[in-house]
Amino acid sequence: GIGADLSGGPASGALALLAAGLPGRPGTVLGHGTGAGERLLAVTFNDLAAGDAGGRDEGELERAGALAANPRLHHVVVAGEESTLPYVELDVPLTDEPGPSLVAAARHRARLAAGSADHFTGYGAKQVLDAHPARLADLLMDRKRRHLVRPVAALAKADGSVMVPARVYAAARRLARTPYRTGLESLAQRLLHKKLDDDGPGGAADASLAALTWGRPGPAARWLTGEALAEVSVRLQASTWRSEVGPGQRPGDFRARAALARYAADVRVLEQAAEIRSQRLHTPFLDNQVVRACRALPEALRVRPGARAAILRSVLEGAG
Repeated sequence: GIGADLSGGPASGALALLAAGLPGRPGTVLGHGTGAGERLLAVTFNDLAAGDAGGRDEGELERAGALAANPRLHHVVVAGEESTLPYVELDVPLTDEPGPSLVAAARHRARLAAGSADHFTGYGAKQVLDAHPARLADLLMDRKRRHLVRPVAALAKADGSVMVPARVYAAARRLARTPYRTGLESLAQRLLHKKLDDDGPGGAADASLAALTWGRPGPAARWLTGEALAEVSVRLQASTWRSEVGPGQRPGDFRARAALARYAADVRVLEQAAEIRSQRLHTPFLDNQVVRACRALPEALRVRPGARAAILRSVLEGAG
């Protein structure tokens, strides 16, 4: 039959409700006309720890339970155990390439094993619907400063500092005035001098400030030796010597495309590592038509706080 993840977030919730509203009997196994499986199978993974590494909180679990009260849903909660903790089980199938999802393959497999033959997931909703922080620079380039007020105010509220608006605006303005070639040269210097942000961002404001660049060292950089970092730096500097260097895009659009490409590649690794035999895994948000539709959304809408939930609410209302 048909099943869907139900994490309690807006993306998986919207997909579960849309799938449950399909004509016929979404959860019915083909060839069985008893009607016993007519409800959509909604799967929630609960590792019994609030605020875990995946960002799960009690509020999301409560929302998942409220959504599952829909009579067309049959709710199944998969309780995580020690065997599903990250890094516990690394004996996964050989994948085409490595990816961050390999360390958590056990919990993905446990969740998917409770799903249906055709199982929907909300992977990619954040990458295609949410605005990358670098899009603030795009708005400045388009002289749409007033649209920065709401997202910057939300960052200031989350961080609790009155200095956040000035810092974010200055970083966005600096990025808007920085050519791609200069951004690559700056990244090369950071790698050469081992400025890798080892401690990571401290909050939403710090993460946004760190993202307001053409490029920054990834998490793998701190595993490299000084010699390897210097070699990468040399290659970056060499790439800037070519004529017509640059993506032909604005920084926010460029960074958003790159983030989506990286995430889609990791989902491909996840599908291989957590594959369940005879199960077809569906990621509607990464469908080409959905990605194109989301890219048509204006940047001024995407940067608003809570835009993803508002957009998905409109989709559900339009689906009737």
